[in-house]
Amino acid sequence: MGIFQWKERPSAALDAGGVIGPDERLPWPQTGLMGVQHVIAMFGSTVLAPILMGFDPNLAVLMSGIGTLIFFLITGGKVPSYLGSSFAFIGVVNIATGYAASQGANANVGLALGGIIACGAVYTLIGVLVQVVGTAWIERFMPPVVTGAVVAIIGLNLASIPIKNMAANNFEAWMQALTFVSVALVAVFTRGMLQRLLILIGLLVASVLYAVFTNVLGWGKPADLSGVLNAAWFGLPTLHTPVFSSNAMLLIVPVVIILVAENLGHIKAVTAMTGKNLDQYMGRAFIGDGVATMVSGAAGGTGVTTYAENIGVMAATRIYSTAVFLVAALLAVLLGFSPKFGALIQAIPLPVMGGVSIVVFGLIAVAGAKIWVDNKVDFSDTKNLIVAAITLILGTGEFTLKFGEFALGGIGCATFGAIILYALLNKGGKPA
Repeated sequence: MGIFQWKERPSAALDAGGVIGPDERLPWPQTGLMGVQHVIAMFGSTVLAPILMGFDPNLAVLMSGIGTLIFFLITGGKVPSYLGSSFAFIGVVNIATGYAASQGANANVGLALGGIIACGAVYTLIGVLVQVVGTAWIERFMPPVVTGAVVAIIGLNLASIPIKNMAANNFEAWMQALTFVSVALVAVFTRGMLQRLLILIGLLVASVLYAVFTNVLGWGKPADLSGVLNAAWFGLPTLHTPVFSSNAMLLIVPVVIILVAENLGHIKAVTAMTGKNLDQYMGRAFIGDGVATMVSGAAGGTGVTTYAENIGVMAATRIYSTAVFLVAALLAVLLGFSPKFGALIQAIPLPVMGGVSIVVFGLIAVAGAKIWVDNKVDFSDTKNLIVAAITLILGTGEFTLKFGEFALGGIGCATFGAIILYALLNKGGKPA
């Protein structure tokens, strides 16, 4: 089938316990709604990451849409993925630019952009190598026990964000609980498209309840829509010029290892969940992600990566259609030019977004465990047990190692640790 052709299947296929594969789609109205849900799922982190680095959030959303379109075209529409702001860049970008969170705009954003472009270039070259010689050399170092652990720690590492940073008091903590319970009730007790839109419906229900509790009953900080009313419908984002500094590039380029691990883990997770082997598209996926990162950095956006939040949504809905991500990308491009949309998303109460994040990050962690289950990883083998155990704690606990000015944080240490530890323990042993 062509790049823009999908086999249409009714939603009844999901009710029967099946999945919608990458080369399939639901009817277009339902596919459009699923695209909206993926935009909602990725928006929190895609906006949070640039804010923590002093980048323009609206520009980040725009570039995430453009990056996803680039990825879609390079992979021939075969790999279901959304490219959003990568959290792996935050630490090194802030060190390279001397930026601290909450300082507003990053005055040295150009230095970060040069490093991001260089990282994307190296990533693209790795993709070309994989396209030429295959993925065996990567899989030798990253078997299912490693990739499952890496995917799992992405979700676990992010867990502290909603728990520690999105509920300032007891009322907001209860609102988080109400939100994830709302999502869970939609997921279990509804059917059809309502069930498929569990994230979006749960978020809307929780937002309405929050407004009733605060604006009507006065129990907490009122929901404020004044920013939405005052924002313009259309506005051009401000672009930035990259500055290429060897120091900044040396700090930022090593992030490529984490991006490779994330993308590899993403494809392995989707393969496990769909039963369709996507390994043949691995090189093209790396190239697509690398080119998208370069394009984003050239315009002033963040480095991008295959988005873990969307794994969670796909796992919950069992819809892996690449048509959904084409819709999501086009929607993100349109919304990137709309300050009103940015204001609307930022008006979602923080504890409500936190409750949704708890669900999505948890689903990511479980997707990692599913890789172990589907690949029948043998945890009676001490080697596998040790690799998984240490990786999970390094990533979850944000274990950090410093090499001069370069700091390798939790996800990076866990990723490198899993690869190196497996290689060390596997000498002379049987494969995982």
